[in-house]
This record gives sequence, structure tokens and C-alpha cells, in this order.
Amino acid sequence: MATNRKLGRTTDIRLSILKTQATDLILHGKIETTEARAKEVKAIVDSLIALAVREKDNFEMVDAKVSKAKLDSKGNKETELVKSKNGKEYLRVVKETTTEKRQKDMPSRLNARRKMMKHLNKVKDSEGNNIDLTAKLFNEIAPKYEGRVGGYTRILKTGPRRGDNAEIVILELV
Repeated sequence: MATNRKLGRTTDIRLSILKTQATDLILHGKIETTEARAKEVKAIVDSLIALAVREKDNFEMVDAKVSKAKLDSKGNKETELVKSKNGKEYLRVVKETTTEKRQKDMPSRLNARRKMMKHLNKVKDSEGNNIDLTAKLFNEIAPKYEGRVGGYTRILKTGPRRGDNAEIVILELV
């Protein structure tokens, strides 16, 4: 019977470590870790990439109505003076409604996105903006591995760690 390695940790800590390492591997393309952890993360990331490859083109383009604030030539929001029911005046932002083409996930792709989010952490870049790792999986990584049937990651042994002699490896996307 196949079971997961316990890695000498309690369940919540072990799952947190694996989630963090899977996130870093997808974000950076390469991580350095111990051999036992690498083998566990490899299984997770390979399944995520296989899911992304299977569902990458499963969406439709739809027209969506979008209401945005109207901007002036300097990029500031335009406002207008309005009178309320009780006679007071206030400034209201002028809105404009347009239609845009947007991707709408089909149900199986939405389910795949949710499965991916279960195994990945939320990440921000240096400026504080959110990075959408599921979009990176669907749009960048999946097309790269489209013709491949598994084996999306590789483990390269680098030697023992100084101190506890643990086998250190580099886990990278192929």
C-alpha cells in the first residue's frame, strides 16, 4: 500500500511545507531541498501540470458588461455635482459602461483551477500585486508541456548537506 512520507513532521506542518515548496517550484521553476521532500513535491507538481495540460483550452469567450469610472486626460476620475433628496450637494463619480471579451471557464476547468488553488499558496510580487499561479499554469507552463505525457520535473542530486548529511537535490521543471 502506497503512503506519503511523513518527513518527521506533524500533518499540518508537513502539508504546509509541501504547499510552500510546490508554490515556489511553479513560481521560480527550480528549488533546492532534501531528496525525500523533493519526491513528495514532484508528485504534487506533476499532477498539477498534468491537470493544466488537460484543461488549458477548455474555456469560452463571452461578452461581459463592465462599469468603470470615466477618466479625464490626466487619468483622474471625472466627477459631477449632484443634489440629494434633502437638498445637499455632493460629488458623484461618472461611470461608463462598456462590453469586453472575457474568458469564461467551463465547469471542468473551474474544478481544475480550484484543485490547483488547494495545493498552492497565494503569492505577491515585490510591488505587492497578486500573482495568479493558476493562470501561469494554464497560460505558460501547460503549452510548454503539451506534447509530453508526464515527467514534467526532474531531480538532480547535488550531494550531502553539511551538518546533518542529508541528501540535497535540485528539483526543477524540465
